[in-house]
Amino acid sequence: MLDNSDAFIALPGGIGTLEKKFQIASRAQLNIYHKPIGLLNVDGFFNKLLSFLDQAEEENFIPLSTQQIFIFASTSEEMIDKLEDFIYEPDPVTAQID
Repeated sequence: MLDNSDAFIALPGGIGTLEKKFQIASRAQLNIYHKPIGLLNVDGFFNKLLSFLDQAEEENFIPLSTQQIFIFASTSEEMIDKLEDFIYEPDPVTAQID
């Protein structure tokens, strides 16, 4: 699934949903995948997750390039537009990891 996908989209869900999305983000940080992770933010469900990711990046726990693969949108139309416009920008430090 990971190799054959251009992007990943998650609807509001539980631990399993988050586990898969963070697994993909971990692989992005290790330069294995550079595919966007769309989070359909229905009724603000992912607002606190977005705040957490912002804080983690601000405090240097995750690189900006990893945070940027998370795409938040309130509607499916907005999500498709953002995913089509997504361009991965590698982190200069993590880009050196083999």
